[in-house]
Amino acid sequence: ARNLKVLVAAGVSLPRSLKILSEQAKSKKLRKALLEIREEIIKGKSFSESLESYSDVFSELFVNMIRVGEETGTLEDVLGVLTRQIEKDHQLKSKIKGAMVYPAVIIFAMAVIGALMLVLVVPKLAEVFEEMDIELPATTKMIIAFGSFLSNYWYLIPTIFLVIVFLARFCLKTKIGKMIFDTAILKMPIINSIVIKTNSAYTTRTLSSLISAGVPIVRSLEIVSRSLTNVHYKRAIANSAEEVRKGAKLAETFSQYSKIYPNLIIQMMQVGEETGETSEILKKLSDFFEEEVINATKNLSTIIEPVLMLIIGGVVAFFAISMIQPIYGMMGSL
Repeated sequence: ARNLKVLVAAGVSLPRSLKILSEQAKSKKLRKALLEIREEIIKGKSFSESLESYSDVFSELFVNMIRVGEETGTLEDVLGVLTRQIEKDHQLKSKIKGAMVYPAVIIFAMAVIGALMLVLVVPKLAEVFEEMDIELPATTKMIIAFGSFLSNYWYLIPTIFLVIVFLARFCLKTKIGKMIFDTAILKMPIINSIVIKTNSAYTTRTLSSLISAGVPIVRSLEIVSRSLTNVHYKRAIANSAEEVRKGAKLAETFSQYSKIYPNLIIQMMQVGEETGETSEILKKLSDFFEEEVINATKNLSTIIEPVLMLIIGGVVAFFAISMIQPIYGMMGSL
């Protein structure tokens, strides 16, 4: 989008621009799409019509904004708006993923070390306890049984893991599974705050981009609804589009969903509608919520570290006490 904007501003024809972009593209899929779109444009199709055939590469937001740019003769400006939109989305996703890397690495390392302890250490201790013929506590028996199972059937672990991943992905693709998951993350402490702020940032940013590009408000809401991933937000925006189509004001429709959209959005939308500056106010709101997401992810990292340390400490203590307790019991009976 950024490079195409530069080429269009320089007066390079669209087919030539797409040829240049295809040569720069690292992705084979993108390169192929750009070359095929170029051929369709040469045959007489519009740019937006050609893009529609490649929905797996170009989002509905991208296609609709390009269409508006063609119709109004402001393709260069629209590409500038698109560039900022895509960059902001990428930055937001990167921040969230970055916050999840640390706990994911710690949990993975803990699981690997725990599995090695159960497979290599526990069976040897179990042999010692068996030779001593001592009564073992229930927790020790449980760990030994689990360790023996892993030692004998370790090859089942990857299979079980893959089955769990497959079932989780399958469930998330069903309506009921997706509904349960989306409802659950909106009720989780700390996580729900990030989910609300992230969706608020994406909604306001995308709406602002579409409205500033000249897309009608109802159409803009429909596009936003289809681009959101959380079921509750998709439904809220789709219903808002219907209400606005019937004549309701944007702020009024959003006020029905105060549980998932902060009151600040509703209040600022009212100001935007009264002043005719809805697009600009939505842009400022998106900047605010994106900053809030960044702060929330930083706080999450700060909270997760001591929580993980407590969990690891608890697991190590449970393991140590369970395995050392029989030895102390035996020494006490001497």
